[in-house]
Amino acid sequence: MENRVTVIGGGLAGSEAAWQAAQRGLDVTLYEMRPRVETGAHTSSDLAELVCSNSLGSKLPDRASGILMSELDSLQSLLLDVAEKTCVPAGGALAVDRGAFAKAVTHQLESHPRIEIVRQEVEHVPDGLAIIASGPLTSPALSADLARLTGEDHLYFYDAISPIVEAESIDMSIAYRASRYGRGEEKTGDYINCPLNREEYQHFVRELLGAERIALRSFEKDIKDGVRAGAHTFFEGCLPIEIIAERGQESLAFGPMRPVGLQDSRTGRRPHAVLQLRQDNQAASLYNLVGFQTNLTFPEQRRVFRLIPGLTQARFMRYGQMHRNTFINAPRILFPTLEHRQRPSLFFAGQITGVEGYLGNIATGCLAGINASHRALGEDQVLLPIETMLGSLLNYISHADSKDFQPMKANIGLLPALDGPRIRSRRERAAAHARRSHESMGAVILELYNAHSHLS
Repeated sequence: MENRVTVIGGGLAGSEAAWQAAQRGLDVTLYEMRPRVETGAHTSSDLAELVCSNSLGSKLPDRASGILMSELDSLQSLLLDVAEKTCVPAGGALAVDRGAFAKAVTHQLESHPRIEIVRQEVEHVPDGLAIIASGPLTSPALSADLARLTGEDHLYFYDAISPIVEAESIDMSIAYRASRYGRGEEKTGDYINCPLNREEYQHFVRELLGAERIALRSFEKDIKDGVRAGAHTFFEGCLPIEIIAERGQESLAFGPMRPVGLQDSRTGRRPHAVLQLRQDNQAASLYNLVGFQTNLTFPEQRRVFRLIPGLTQARFMRYGQMHRNTFINAPRILFPTLEHRQRPSLFFAGQITGVEGYLGNIATGCLAGINASHRALGEDQVLLPIETMLGSLLNYISHADSKDFQPMKANIGLLPALDGPRIRSRRERAAAHARRSHESMGAVILELYNAHSHLS
């Protein structure tokens, strides 16, 4: 096989895939259409730009994201390493300065002697060894070609991003610092919390439900032959807050505004609801509204969100926005190695596979890069055990019911049941899953790096 691979898409998955393939001796051509072609969600031309939250998830070893981080570390992930070097305080989570993170990844890839970065839109699936990591905002032309290739219509859902405010505009005489249950790096707490009593919360919900929204049709791009825009459906893992609020008066207080573990030390009481703000850059000058994805008009975002105590004078550096996300019908198209079922040497990675979450994107890119190099070298594909978090996630997207296929984040529920007596404690079960995952991945890593000793 040829020793060159084409990677389409310079997001998290594509960046990681390009790095892994290049590290294993392949020459890589990485195509990224920005800044020549904008997406409507990105704001820079940097590779691996984070467009939604700046958090990669919990670092705790018994959480799904913590297990996946451990697996990525053992696979020598570039992006996880960069994330750890550009992190900002976020309690038990790994959050990054999104600008510093993207610039560092871009520098690493631009400096690699085996990686060529081409700033150009790719309209057709290339011949030969290739990895499609074009993401949820895949261009209409490439989407149409993928539809023709796969013989399947693409599926669509609408995704949303949260607003960002200037730290100096937050009223700290009302807001207070704390991390849930005291977790975090800072003694005073890694998060800024805006507390609401019952009356303030109910007023906020009423105004939120009555606020003007941007019509979803205004976000639809012209779709070329072979691709159709589906119904206005939302991914459950990233619902706009106004959609959550429609499900019941207290739905936000049990969702993104839940106050558990956030007692205000100044009053000695737990508020009825809390809006958390997480540091968004290393200078601590910007904070994002955690879980506040929204489709409100920009003027309504200013009006309604300033009703929250502590944000009455908030200056918005970025407003929440909606965008259309695209993913393939992976159960019909992909093997759990991320290789196309009918076309060997064509791999997919990232959100276009139906994997959700930053870590899932990075992890699928990592494996796609590894397996593309194995295909080029005539070696067996790496098939991860389902006892690992990444293995269970890939097993899901390649074996789920294709009729009801929805994007999926890494979660403990995907892992197979533990052997032996039932463990009643949820936390102890999660810890046991983490230990088993570590052992299973350890065996894979031993075999992988024995075969490629120059990588160790």
